[in-house]
Amino acid sequence: MTLSIRNQLPGTVTSVTAGEAMASVKVRLAGGQDITAAITTDAVKDLGLAEGSAVEALVKSTEVALATGPVEGISIRNQLAGSVTEVTTGGAMGSVKVSVAGGELTAAITKDAVEDLGLNAGTSVVALIKSTEISLASA
Repeated sequence: MTLSIRNQLPGTVTSVTAGEAMASVKVRLAGGQDITAAITTDAVKDLGLAEGSAVEALVKSTEVALATGPVEGISIRNQLAGSVTEVTTGGAMGSVKVSVAGGELTAAITKDAVEDLGLNAGTSVVALIKSTEISLASA
């Protein structure tokens, strides 16, 4: 199957905390960072996820926000440090490629945000991704 989701980061499940409807799945990415995905308990069962399972973390580009440094005081736990490798802007939107340890992310953000943050190749950034915006696929 081919997916339009560009952001596919390999990792290993480190813990699964399942509730009646939803589960919190912690994943250690290949680059050493930890992320959390909030997925349905049914998905955990269907994929057979358990500690040690190999997975791919999938994140749509429109769900990746960028900051120029770590952000405190927000509920977004998934903050991956990296650096901009490429910026492409159009009339309203921009596509920003970010190199992170163990992979690459693409963020689709507004052209205004690209300009306001002064994003160019080499700019240090932090990718912010809500747990509910991360899907998991068995690897």
